[in-house]
Amino acid sequence: MLGKNIKMRRKKLGLTQQELADKLDMSLNFVGKIEVAFSKPSLDTIIEIAEVLETTVSDLTKF
Repeated sequence: MLGKNIKMRRKKLGLTQQELADKLDMSLNFVGKIEVAFSKPSLDTIIEIAEVLETTVSDLTKF
């Protein structure tokens, strides 16, 4: 659900995966893998993603 929630929030803000990756200073490949639950980000990364997406970790991790 984390990846799905990140993707929904990203789209709600009108960001592409590339734009999110650029804001996070991460690769597009890694962001894509997070969204499809192929990679599991660290807690620090989840916190950083939440900040960029103007939301909370709690909202991103809701199931």
